[in-house]
Amino acid sequence: MYAIMKALYDTGFDGIIRPDHGRMIWGEKAMPGYGLYDRALGAAYLCGPVGVNCKGESEMKLTLQDVTQKKNEFEKAGITLPSYDIEAVHKKTLEEPVWVHFGAGNIFRGYIAGLQEDLLNKGAADRGIIAAETFDYDIIDKIYKPHESMTLMVTLLPDGNTSSRVIASIADGIKANTADEAEYGRLKAIFVNPSLQMISFTVTEKGYALKGIDGNFLPVVVSDIENGPESAKHAMSIVAALLFERFKAGRYPLAVVSMDNCSHNGEKLQASVMTIAKAWAEKGFVTKEFITYLEDESSISFPWSMIDKITPRPAKAVEEKLEAAGVEEMAPVITSRNTYIAPFVNAEGPQYLVIEDKFPAGRPALEKAGVYLTDRDTVNRVERMKVTTCLNPLHTALAVYGCLLGYNLIADEMNDKELTGLIRHIGYDEGMKVVTDPGILSPKAFIDEVIEKRLPNPFMPDTPQRIATDTSQKIVVRFGETMKSYMASSELDCSSLVYIPLAIAGWLRYLLGTDDKLEKMELSSDPMLAKLQEKLSGVEAGKPETYTGQLKEILTNKAIFGVDMYEAGLADKVEGMFVEMLAGKDAVRNTLKKYVD
Repeated sequence: MYAIMKALYDTGFDGIIRPDHGRMIWGEKAMPGYGLYDRALGAAYLCGPVGVNCKGESEMKLTLQDVTQKKNEFEKAGITLPSYDIEAVHKKTLEEPVWVHFGAGNIFRGYIAGLQEDLLNKGAADRGIIAAETFDYDIIDKIYKPHESMTLMVTLLPDGNTSSRVIASIADGIKANTADEAEYGRLKAIFVNPSLQMISFTVTEKGYALKGIDGNFLPVVVSDIENGPESAKHAMSIVAALLFERFKAGRYPLAVVSMDNCSHNGEKLQASVMTIAKAWAEKGFVTKEFITYLEDESSISFPWSMIDKITPRPAKAVEEKLEAAGVEEMAPVITSRNTYIAPFVNAEGPQYLVIEDKFPAGRPALEKAGVYLTDRDTVNRVERMKVTTCLNPLHTALAVYGCLLGYNLIADEMNDKELTGLIRHIGYDEGMKVVTDPGILSPKAFIDEVIEKRLPNPFMPDTPQRIATDTSQKIVVRFGETMKSYMASSELDCSSLVYIPLAIAGWLRYLLGTDDKLEKMELSSDPMLAKLQEKLSGVEAGKPETYTGQLKEILTNKAIFGVDMYEAGLADKVEGMFVEMLAGKDAVRNTLKKYVD
């Protein structure tokens, strides 16, 4: 029977099979005749032997059993599988761990774990990574455990196609929760193992924050300081506590590597860990020797890094494509912490990771996976190149104008003549004159890839509304650094800038909460939104006469722009553009047409 069913499957048979005699076709005793119960069981038996559902499609699950036993089915679905012995790698990883990563979400699963996957497939590594989650424990229970820590990585190609592979380099997912004795005990055992070389982080910039906007310690941090390492709750406190365990076990060296997308990330991570550790030392929870251990770079290092890869929320189209190929149980889940996460990760192809090469306990051969290992100054230059010229300023300009012009996808904006013209001018004409060249990456090649491949990718479900979040906090770096460079130059005239002022004027017009059709629009969250709108009180879109100088106080704010816009010679230009965008319906579009050739 198996041979018959397999032959039907292999030849693509899509006709009708009648299991009329039910269980009797499998040699079981049953009531003779055509009972529905027996028919149903018969159908199940017929479908089961070769893992074929009743539609004739291959059934595959993201489990170790299916990945190892249904290789043909995965290959037919166009999914690349690991070439190494997954079970052997996982076993060795748990016995002799080398790498723990904090932050079990998409950027880790889709990019960082993929780096180790590459090394394993090349034979350049024999162990994987252990994931630790400090915030959303549902990720471990609902994503990691059902799929044995494996991820289905789907790369979204600019031509609308996808490529897929199984990432099995994650040996385990652990809840970094001191209240869970079993889970936390596993982490402690890993940290006291001399084999551990590095720990890394993608916990977002907020994950390093110990204080609120009022400048005071967060309540959870206050509690951690008062109660000591054994009761740590904040991510930074947990890390400090685990490092203390490593110190007590033998003062073993370790690299503590932030891979979050924020400037000077290693410095932020180090400052937070040291703050907690020193507070504990003052209260007698840890020794002064522990502080010395953390401050000694030959023991504990905090390398800086720059990471660049977009891993948006799971796309419905990708889920449907995987299920159509026969991969089951791909539906996303929403956790109790409101994390939207799926067994698969969809992401763009381009990716960059630059890390300061400071690893006192050794490290995986990350350079063989495309990671740039370099010095701190170079890391900083790459970061500066990206955030001040080649990517982030373009994103911000597209975000504010995309909202004003009614766009819901960044990719759709790249079909807009004026908007593509605007970002080309900002990047190539204005930014590239003062761009920081890191040496290891070409700024011109980087921005070419951004404009020609990354931003137009129709598969990337990134929205201007999301990018517009916290714009008041971003302008100081994304545009302010370029303006400061022009002001410091003996050869360039800051007042000659046109397109950066146009982007800034667009943001100020956006703050009115009215789109280019004079319809009310919802604004993205921003910590300064209320204060800025208060200063713009009285200004109405469609009524340029309502502007009576309300921008003046805003334009002198160096905390927003990095410069006094009047001192930079740009304030009058921004005001003029802003007023032009108040003229009425389509005034934003007409202003763009006026300045963007």
